[in-house]
Amino acid sequence: MRATRSSTISSLPDRLNTDASLRAVYSHNLVQQRLPSLIDPPVAFAHRGARAHAPENTMEAFSLALRLGATGLESDVWRTADGALVLDHDGQLRRRLRRIPYGELRRDELPDHVPDLGDLLEMCQAQTGPAIHLSLDLKGPGAGDGVVTLLTQQHRDIIDRVWLCSPDIDELTALRQRSDSVRLIHSTRVERLAGRIEAWAAHLAHHGIDGINFHHTDWNGGLVALFHRFDLVTFGWDAQFERTLRALLRMGIDGVYSDWVDRMVDAYRAEIGAVAPPSPPET
Repeated sequence: MRATRSSTISSLPDRLNTDASLRAVYSHNLVQQRLPSLIDPPVAFAHRGARAHAPENTMEAFSLALRLGATGLESDVWRTADGALVLDHDGQLRRRLRRIPYGELRRDELPDHVPDLGDLLEMCQAQTGPAIHLSLDLKGPGAGDGVVTLLTQQHRDIIDRVWLCSPDIDELTALRQRSDSVRLIHSTRVERLAGRIEAWAAHLAHHGIDGINFHHTDWNGGLVALFHRFDLVTFGWDAQFERTLRALLRMGIDGVYSDWVDRMVDAYRAEIGAVAPPSPPET
């Protein structure tokens, strides 16, 4: 099991009257006053970089996202046949009528615009001021093991703000056995939990998983408070409109993902104030 998180991810009783918060399940439209988040302030993740403003999953898009005010970056990571870790959504190379998975190709066979994960980690390390967070969807065989190896061997100073996301709970629990320091997020949908939401929150906490990532339509204030009660962070993806982003922030969510960094920054200013990256949580 993991050590208690730092003051930036604080214990819920100090932040929230839990009994009062759980007496009602808040819908998007009913949360009028912002509930506390465990990560303070929440992370503003630029989905695939600033993909609404630049070619997705490129160093250009990642750099632009930070200039526009994102406090976190998101991408998908794959491992090539020769062990390189690269960032791309589809993870396939088209050759005539074939689509070849990256796992069957060497790094030097991929297009030049496909970034290495190491380059993005170095960009995050090079940022001055408060820390930038990074969310990585683990795709394809060996990606998770490769990322954990890279983080533990070369990037331990930022390991506490790199969030590894997967829908496969077995993969996440295996990664937890490899490292007590990596941040692990279960990406799923409410409907897949078959009404066992509280039991699943307890299961995640017991196995040392750090949090859960739902589509924005799955979240409400009561559900956020429930996961916070187990000291689990809450992320919401596909938040493309300012009204959606503002609703999530009012619920006390800990991180949002958006293609539109400008809209996300506007929502933060409206609900939280000036956008500033969160301090890295301690392990």
